[in-house]
Amino acid sequence: MAKQAVAVKDRIKQRIRRGDTVIVRKGREAGKSGKVIRVLRQKDAVLVQGLNYVKKHTRPNPQIGRQGGVMEKESMIRMPNVMVVCPQCEAPTRVARKTIEDGKRVRECKKCSYQF
Repeated sequence: MAKQAVAVKDRIKQRIRRGDTVIVRKGREAGKSGKVIRVLRQKDAVLVQGLNYVKKHTRPNPQIGRQGGVMEKESMIRMPNVMVVCPQCEAPTRVARKTIEDGKRVRECKKCSYQF
C-alpha cells in the first residue's frame, strides 16, 4: 500500500527550511544530526545530508551511461521526527515566528530567543 500525502488541514506547521541543521528524534538514525538538503511540504518530509541511507537496486541503462547494481542514496525523514538545532545555543529547539518592528517575520529559538 502506497503512502498518501498529508491533507492540507492536517499538516503540521512547517518551520524547517533548507540549510537548517536538524537532529533526528525517532527512528533508526535517532540522535544524529545533519543539514537539510530538501524539504517536501506535500509529503511532510525532509532530506537530510548524510542520514537515512537506503539501498536502491538499479538496472543498467547504456543510453544515459548508468551502470547497474546496488547504490546507496539518502531517503526522506518525516518532519515530526526531526527537530531544528539553534545556531547559537546549539540545542534542539522549537521554532517561534516573530514579527519585528519593520514588519519582517523572523524565526526565533524558543530557548534562547535568538532570531535566525
